Amino acid sequence: MRVVCPHCLAVNNVPAKESYKKANCGKCKGSLLDSKPASLRATTFDEAVVNSDIPVIVDFWAPWCGPCKMMAPTFEKVAEKFPLKMFFAKVNTETEQLLGARFGIRSIPTLIIFKGGKEVHRVSGALDERSLMSLASQFSS
Repeated sequence: MRVVCPHCLAVNNVPAKESYKKANCGKCKGSLLDSKPASLRATTFDEAVVNSDIPVIVDFWAPWCGPCKMMAPTFEKVAEKFPLKMFFAKVNTETEQLLGARFGIRSIPTLIIFKGGKEVHRVSGALDERSLMSLASQFSS
């Protein structure tokens, strides 16, 4: 399966398994099991979303948004529980206004889940850990 490196955003081919002890990026050698959310920009967004065989959950946020700031640690914590099952990413709508417009982001935070490069689910508003875990579990590989 193709997965995107959370460190350098390179596309890697990884054998599909139930669990992994080790999986490193072929380009930067960083661990693919490090599921810290990646920051996407307009120049990297399509490549990361389209080239991922695992679902991608994108948090559209802004630095001035209180609920976004409150949900950020939860988003990172939940991301740790889905290595090579779901790719977690963030888009700062303040610096990436074209992406916000492209996806019709009207309120933040907004989470969009992509599968096969296509949007399959969207939810607006901050989620608590239990709700975010449930959402990610519903769509993860």
